[in-house]
Amino acid sequence: MIIPVILSGGSGTRLWPLSRALYPKQLLSLIGEKTMLQDTVLRLLSTHDTGPVYCVCNESHRFLVAEQLHEINTEIGEIILEPSGRNTAPAAAIAAMLIAERHPGATMLILPADHVIFDPVAFGAAVAVGQVAAEHGELVTFGIVPLSPETGYGYIRASVTSEGTLAAYPVLDFVEKPDKTTAELYLASGDYFWNSGIFLFKAELYLQELESHAPAIVAACREAVQKARKDLDFLRLDIEAFCASPSDSIDYAVMEKTAKAALVPLNAGWNDVGAWSALWDVHARDEAGNVKKGDVLVQDVKNCYIHATSRLVTAVGLDNLIVVETADAVLVASRASVQDVKMLVEELKRKERDEAEVHRRVYRPWGSYETVDVSERFKVKRITVKPGEALSLQKHHHRAEHWVVVKGTALVRVEDKETTLLEDQSTYIPVGALHRLENTGEIPLELIEVQSGSYLGEDDIVRLEDRYGRQ
Repeated sequence: MIIPVILSGGSGTRLWPLSRALYPKQLLSLIGEKTMLQDTVLRLLSTHDTGPVYCVCNESHRFLVAEQLHEINTEIGEIILEPSGRNTAPAAAIAAMLIAERHPGATMLILPADHVIFDPVAFGAAVAVGQVAAEHGELVTFGIVPLSPETGYGYIRASVTSEGTLAAYPVLDFVEKPDKTTAELYLASGDYFWNSGIFLFKAELYLQELESHAPAIVAACREAVQKARKDLDFLRLDIEAFCASPSDSIDYAVMEKTAKAALVPLNAGWNDVGAWSALWDVHARDEAGNVKKGDVLVQDVKNCYIHATSRLVTAVGLDNLIVVETADAVLVASRASVQDVKMLVEELKRKERDEAEVHRRVYRPWGSYETVDVSERFKVKRITVKPGEALSLQKHHHRAEHWVVVKGTALVRVEDKETTLLEDQSTYIPVGALHRLENTGEIPLELIEVQSGSYLGEDDIVRLEDRYGRQ
């Protein structure tokens, strides 16, 4: 039995401003209707019978991950919350410990949540070959058949005895990102493959090899699991124990050192969507070579990727550019320079700009809110609460709030008094008053919130009760 393990801890900074720290690319619908996380799960389920899905993610993404998995009716084995990013080897170790205990003898398939694969049938065939090798005691990695002398990927050299035959071949070397000349030699040889970061092996065997080559990781992860606690749909690892683990990749900790590494070639239209230029590559283009998403109007524009999310975007006389518009930010970049977008994000972080972390619309387990206007002593939000959900019982030290219901039905508690508000009705919450908002209707509740006071930061919330386990 194959147990999928989805690694969903990345932040996708090169795809800013669409991808943000609190809403990264794997949670976005960048290619089709489903998000990249959902596509990763559905792709495997379409070709193989699998066990429950295990997902490792950042704590701040937990509710979005859970909601997206539930939307596609996924059987969830565990959603594991990393208290800190420690690279892929510890994440896989945690999943392997749980799988080895709950599903003895199972094969675990490690999948990054943010890759695109356009040929699921070829992907399924490669996984089937890898599964046979894993059953025979090999640690399988999938090497992407290179289409060009790419310098942005690491490579794996394998002992390919019959080129074009789908089989598991012994791994000879892992090599770092090459220069252009070296990459051209790799491409010509036929023995080198792009490193995909996709792995398939028995959970017990991975732990044995990890224990042999990186025992400190095993020790820290074992303690983190032993001291873990359940929190709603999630497994919270012990913070101190997990953060004591060395930060290493599966490649470095195990695959480069083991004698049991094997490679299965993967030629399935793979792309890691690592930058905006990659989205230009994978989307269908018009006769001028443009990819246009959203409300876009162009004149004399060639070879551009233009993405509008909240308003009309127009362009005249452009060539080889990336233009991405969101409600609170616009990116304009040369297609040749998109790898440097991450430097812009680092500058935003240094300046403590919210745009590095969140969109104007912020998602919460109960729904979402969007900042409409803000000034020194007031802020206006549009709040949407899902049916049956409720905000925490809370109070604020520095701000008062006015709520106006524009759609749906709200049950409002202010101190000890509860009131039902319908459309066009409103209420006032004084500074320091205990209050809660709940959607008791069958449709989304929408309201306008006007905050006023001396401090309007999101950290001015004192929660007394919360059904989602937030502090």
